[in-house]
Order: sequence, then structure tokens, then C-alpha cells
Amino acid sequence: MPNQTEPNANNALGDLLRGMMPGSEVRSENTQTFPAHPGQHADVLITAPGRSPVVVEAEYEPAPEAEQDAAQRLGLSVAGESRTIEAAIALHYPVSVRDAYDLAQAVAGARLSYCVLYEDGSRFPESGWLEGSVTDLADLVRLVSVPQKEVDLAADTLQDGIERAAVILDELKDMAPATAREIARLLGMSDVPQTRRMACAIIANALVFHERIAGKHEGVKPLNLVCGPEVANPQAETLAAWAVILEINYWPIFAIARDILGQLDAGHASRVLVVLGDTAQRVQSAGVTRAHDLTGRIFQRLIADRKYLATFYTRPESAALLARLAVAKLGDVDWADAGAIGRLRIGDFACGTGALLSAVYEQAAARHQRAGGDLAALHPVMMEDVLYGCDVMPSAVHITSATLSGVQPDVIFNKSRIYTMPYGRQSDGTVSIGSLELLQPSQVLTLFNTNDPALRTGSVGEETAAQINVDIPDGTFDIVIMNPPFTRNTGMEAEKVGVFNPAFAAFNASDADQQAMGKRLTALKKGTCYHGNAGIASAFSALGDKKLKPGGVLALVLPLSAASGMAWQSFREMLETKYSELTVVSISANGKDMSFSSDTGMAECLVIARKNEESTDSLQPSLQSHSTSLRHRPRGFAEASVIAGYVSESKSRRKIDDGPYGGTVMSIGDAKVGEVLASSLSGSGDNWGSVRVSDYSLAQTACALLQSKLWLPGNLSSLELPTTALDATGKVGFYHLDINGPPPRRGAPPRGPFTNGPPSPTATYPCLWSHDATSETRIVCEPDSQLSVRPGMEEKAATVWATASRPHLNRDFTFGSQALAVAFTERESMGGRVWPNVIFDDKRFDCAFTVWGNSTLGLLGYWWHSSRQQSSKASITIRAAESLPVLDFRALSDEQLAIAEDIFNDFRDRELKSASLADADPNRALLDRRVVCDLLGLEESVYEGVRRLAAKWCAEPSVHGGKARPGDAGLVV
Repeated sequence: MPNQTEPNANNALGDLLRGMMPGSEVRSENTQTFPAHPGQHADVLITAPGRSPVVVEAEYEPAPEAEQDAAQRLGLSVAGESRTIEAAIALHYPVSVRDAYDLAQAVAGARLSYCVLYEDGSRFPESGWLEGSVTDLADLVRLVSVPQKEVDLAADTLQDGIERAAVILDELKDMAPATAREIARLLGMSDVPQTRRMACAIIANALVFHERIAGKHEGVKPLNLVCGPEVANPQAETLAAWAVILEINYWPIFAIARDILGQLDAGHASRVLVVLGDTAQRVQSAGVTRAHDLTGRIFQRLIADRKYLATFYTRPESAALLARLAVAKLGDVDWADAGAIGRLRIGDFACGTGALLSAVYEQAAARHQRAGGDLAALHPVMMEDVLYGCDVMPSAVHITSATLSGVQPDVIFNKSRIYTMPYGRQSDGTVSIGSLELLQPSQVLTLFNTNDPALRTGSVGEETAAQINVDIPDGTFDIVIMNPPFTRNTGMEAEKVGVFNPAFAAFNASDADQQAMGKRLTALKKGTCYHGNAGIASAFSALGDKKLKPGGVLALVLPLSAASGMAWQSFREMLETKYSELTVVSISANGKDMSFSSDTGMAECLVIARKNEESTDSLQPSLQSHSTSLRHRPRGFAEASVIAGYVSESKSRRKIDDGPYGGTVMSIGDAKVGEVLASSLSGSGDNWGSVRVSDYSLAQTACALLQSKLWLPGNLSSLELPTTALDATGKVGFYHLDINGPPPRRGAPPRGPFTNGPPSPTATYPCLWSHDATSETRIVCEPDSQLSVRPGMEEKAATVWATASRPHLNRDFTFGSQALAVAFTERESMGGRVWPNVIFDDKRFDCAFTVWGNSTLGLLGYWWHSSRQQSSKASITIRAAESLPVLDFRALSDEQLAIAEDIFNDFRDRELKSASLADADPNRALLDRRVVCDLLGLEESVYEGVRRLAAKWCAEPSVHGGKARPGDAGLVV
């Protein structure tokens, strides 16, 4: 039998990595690696220009010393390299490699085990080992070779310089207001402090790039000769230098920076250039050659009007995860052939800072490089033919163009396809709605040029008056990847209160402009999945579908409501009927960790699907979706890569109807990072409940309830339990604005017939309107307000009041502080903003609904059916409430309905703890016992199973919201 030595295996590994990493130098079994430590050598060493060296220390299993050897290499200087080793990989070869005749083939096909050790003492994974192929190892080496210390230092330096320069520009607001307004106009932004920070960021970006290319082109002087402290007129010298650079190319980076700098008076320009010139030189001296990436890191803090455009920055790790998942769904692509890659079309029609386009570019480049391709030769192909980006903000388009251009800064290309889209009132009196203009039937949109290198990218000067054709035909894109704005035309939350149409309120649009833009979208949305209550994101989703070719991949960052909101039903139906290979990724955590974007404050999901090849005449519903629920968002590029590999490559997934055994566990090393679950799709856009769930056994139990089955975790079989949709047994009352809606504009009559005021014990029209968690701890609640009829609306008031009832459903249920899913009023009362009425023809159902809704099974059904977009707050719309799964009260006997009334009377004065403590609440436990054993007639063991289910449910992050549990809060059975 062969007995391959470890050095032989290391040489084979080095040969394989060398073929996958043509831009790197790969040395194996090198004894001259560490000059200061001649006794140590590297099993495999990978170096590349602009990267930190990475060493791989490998042994055959059980490999007792590999990790120790790898740790000893950290921080060492490498012969011929300016950087030390920041990351080292410990690797285990399986025994099968040692026993192989064909060593190269054995290593190439082996399942390797490895971990990464970092100089700061951290380890990835924290415990246990990653498993993957040599290809996976090559990807990991590329990710961990980023010189992180230098990147962080450069990012801090750049941000500090921009902030100091912005203080100088802030003086213009008072000293030269016309100049400040002109700079804002150049950027397509409002004249606010964020705009001046953006202007400084663009100048800084150009100066950093200037320093990178100085000396590489004839006549391009270094910064110290252009804007150094000894230069008499730095503004004139810089503008002259940039004119030389623009004659070479680099228009996406320097054109708008030149325009901004040219607007400043000599004094302010000199002071800004001194600060930012020094900043650029310090960034360059930090040794980070890809400094263009740093601007995107801080760009999200500089966007003006974010409260309306909602252009939240996609975190780089999230962008990498989504891009890899999208590229993995593409059909066969010859990644070795730059021509084949050049035939791809990849678009982001809300590109913002370009994070997603950059991430897809990186994926394509990595695959091309692994296949032996030349990245420099690929660059013009990507820039000229493959990547399409659109945004309404010229400043954002500048950053996108600069970031993409700087991937290969020495490679010249002709015009790119990154466009600033017309938005708002135009010079001819019409209005435009940005990229959503591409929803119109024509495939070519004419707009003002802001990107032709022969003119000016991102500029609004006189040279951009020429019009160009944006050729973005329908049905031609291979990937559409977007993190679109989430704003809604009906959203009136927080700072949007009083805004006519928040979806189109950016750039100081007037009410008339907002109205006209809303009508423009209405005219273009016909036949699409757009819904105003879902928001602009659903319009961009429709646009992505319109542009994709058969077999193309749609990849989106969306609010979590896209998975469950009724306004999103048409979107879900579109995916279920026109797409396959549907993947939905969400995060079960709370706070900032539940979103893939920066600072949204809401839960988000990634949606990736492949458009069917069949014609639209023979659409068949997609059979399944695969839901992945992560415990936290990716905490680095390496983790994002591993997660994407699991999600893309896992073939064996537990299904939602397999029984309450949980999903397929996804682990990184010894740590569980999430679960994957396959679900059947109806084709009608029903709720995708399997999002933001930490324990998928809850999803399986909740799904079984919809099918009239009670299937508890740990049980081999289910029990029959009659359930149905709420609207099958009763109906839900009016939306609150139809009760007391204020008068709309322009003198039209009020929407609602009532006004509301303080409560009264003698109120003619009592109402349960708002939440008061301290007084809503018992199932019987007192009305908190009374209604008064508006003059002239008596008839409509009678119609509305006819829906008054005793039971009320909680529309916005904060599990961490509120106790009740269903509240009951002694008198029939109107339901308000958060307590809509539930009306049953058979009044005996009132009590049954109240006790069921507040039991653990009722809480589970509510949670499953609701939108869990906030930390521990579940929301349900009036329309969604109609399909809320409840016990089928029609199937209950007279005796059971009488028992339900007895239970209700027993609990009317009992205090219930907040829902997140349902497992530790003695009264909730008693309610469960009464419902399960007395009302439903089930055995004690079933009750005990329901209580264990309560403990699982209360452990969900979307239930407790991160709120600390009392020390004595244990399971009560």
C-alpha cells in the first residue's frame, strides 16, 4: 500500500493551489521562508501583490500539531515580502490521501478539514473545523489574505480626513451660500451637511486614486507636487493635474471631483486640499493598494435624504453572501473564457454605493482566476459589457463607478454602463421616477448623460446636456441583484408624518411633484407585482423580473414583510409561478443583527430565485422553497462564504411536513449558525412563515396546525385538531382610518365617520383603541376611548358601529411586554388602531376565540401568521387577519362551547404575564391545561407537550426580543 509522506501531499496541494491562483506565488516545503527563524519552514505559502502572506500548515489526521505550527507562523516576516503573516491555516489531510496511488487526484478530491488562526488571537471557526475542497481552501486563502490591519488604519485615516475637510466646507453655508448650493446641485443632493461630507469624500477618493497612479502615466505628478504644503496654488495645480489624468481616462473617478473643486474659492480649496492631500498620502503610505474600497465603507453615513430614499448601505459581508448565492444559481458558464463571461448581463437598478455589483464582480473574477483566467483582461469586459448600475443620486453613481473602475486601476476601458437616472420634475415639465422609468414598454430610455467618459460621469455641467440612450432591454439580464428602497407611498411613520407621498419625497419634491410621480408609477405598474402598501421595493422587484431573461437569477434584499405581508402576495405568487430554485435567507436574531443592511432597524431577508425557462403560457408553480434562518448575520467574508456554500450546495434538507424534528442544522465548526428547511409552495403567494425562526420544529408544528393537525416536538404522530381560517368562522372589522380617518386634502369629506376622545362609563360608542400593556394583562379589558359621530355622517357611523363586538384581535403584538393576542370587552365596542373587531354570528364563539387565542397554541398560530419585522413585535394587517389560523369553533359541540365559556369566566380576573413568559406563567399553564384537556378532550401528555412547545416558542428571539428573563422564570407544567 502507498504511504504518501506529508511533504509529498503538501507539494500536491501547492500545485493545485497554484493552478487556481494564477496571480499568486505558491511555494510548498520551502525552507528559506522566514529569515529570522531559519529553523521554521512553511508547508505551503501563498503570497500576492497587495496581500498579506498566508501560510498553510498541514498534517495527516489526527494532526495533533498542525494548529500549533500554524499559530507559530503568525506575525513572522516572510522573505521578499513587506507584510507579515496575519492569518495562518491549519489543515488536516484525511487518511485516504496517505493511502492513495494518485496523490494529486486524491488531494483534489479530498474533503479537507481546516481552520484559520489570526494574529489577534481569534480563530475561525471558534471551535471545531471547517470542511471543504481545495477550491474552498483557495477561496478562503483569498479572503483571509486581505491586510486587515492596514485596511482598518486606512479607513480610519480616510474618515478622519473627510470629517476635518467637511468642517472647512461647512463655512460656505454662510460665507458663500451660492457655492454651497451649486455643489449640492452637482451632486443631485440637498444643501445640507451630509452633502458637504459627500463632496469631501469624492475629492478624497480622487486624491487617493491620484496618488496610486502617479508615476504610472507620463505627466501625472505625485500629490506632494500638486497640493503639498510648498505648492503656491494647490487648486490650480490639482485641476491641471486632473485635466492630464482625464485625457488618459479615469472619468468615473475624477470628473465630478474636478467640478466640485472648481466651484471653491482659492482659499477654501487650498485648505481642503491640504487636509485631503495629506490624508490621501497617509492612506497610500499605509500600504493598502485597493484604497478605492474604503470610500464605500463610510459612504452610507453621507447619503442625504436617506429617510425618504431608504438607501441603506448593504453590508459588505451581506453583499458577498447574496452575490455568491446568485452566481451559484446561474446555468453553465465557462468561467475560464472571458468572452463567455462578457456575454453575461448583470444589473442593479438601485445600485447605491455599488456594494452588490462589486460583490458579483468579485465572484466572477474569483471563478475566472481559479480557472486560470487573466483578471486584467477581464476588467474591460466587465466594465463595458457585463455590469449595469442605475441610481438617482449622482454622488452614489460616482462611488459605484469609482469602486468598480478601481478594481484594476491600470486597465483602460471605454464607457461603462453606470447611469444616473432622471428623478423628479424635469425641464420639459414632466416627472420621472428614476430607474422605475424602465418599467415602461420601450426598451430604450433617453436621459441626460452622466456617464460617458467622453463627457462627465456623475456631473451635471453643461457638457452633460447631450442626451444618450440607456439600452436596458427587457428579458436580457442573467442576474438582477438589488437592495431597493423600502419606502411606501402610504408610510406615515416617524419623520414621514405629514409628508404627502414618502415614496417620492426625496430631493425636496413638492406635494404636486410627489402626486405626479405617484401617478406615473401607477401608469407603469400595470401587470406587475407592485403594491403601494408593500412599497417601492415591490416595484423594483417587478422591474427585476421584467429585465431578467429565462434562466436568469433574481437576487434581492427585502424587508421581512416580503415573506408574509398581504401587500407582497403578488410578489410571492410571481416567484412561485414564474421561478424555481427559490431560496429565502433570514436572521432569527434581534436588533441590528437581524438585518443584512446597515442601520435599517428592521428584519430583512435575502430572496434568490431562478426564472423558469418555459414560456409564460405554461407556468407551473415551483414545487419547493428552501428557507435558511441564520442565528446572526455574517460576521466576516470568510463566514459569508462558508454560509453561502452550505446554502447553495446542501442537497439533503428536512422538509416542513416531515414532522417536528427541526430543519437541517448548518454548523461552522462546532457552532450552529442556522437551520435549513424545505417548504412546499402553493403557487398563490401564501405566507412564507419559515423566516426568522431559530428552531424549525416550531415551524413544523405551526404548519401542521394549518392542516388541522397537532404535531408536537418529540411525538411520532400527529393528532387531529380542527382548525380553519378566521374568516371561515367570523369576520374582521374595519381598518382604523375607516373609523376615524381625518379629512383628506382639498376639501373632500372625511374618510371615517367618527372622532375619538377620552373614555366614559356612559359612552354611546365605547372603543378599545390603543395599547396600554399595564392594563391589558387580563382577558377582559375596559375601553380606553369613546367615539363621537361627525356631523352629516350619521348613516355611515351606523354602518361602522354595526361591526362592534366583544372580542378584539391584537394587530401589533409586542410579545416582550404585552400579554394578550385577543382582548374582550364586556360591552360591544369598536376596535381601533391596534384592536380591530372580530365579529362572530354565533356569540358563543366570542369566549372560545378569546381563550384559544391566548393559549400557547393560539399564540403560536398568531406568531406564525404575522410579520416579524421588529425585534419582538409581530404585526398583522386586517386582510391578513382574515386568514389567521384558529380553532374551528363550528366543529365544537354545544358542550365544548359551554366549557369554553366556563374557562373564560374562570380567567376573566386572572393576571397573565407577557407572552414571552408564557412558559413560566402559572396562569398561562392553567389556561393551556383547560384548553387542551377540558375543551379539546386531549390527554395529559398532550398538555405536557404543549408546555414544552411554550418553552421553545419563548426561546425564539422574535418572541423575547433580547429582553432578559427574570431569574426565577422556569418552565411551569
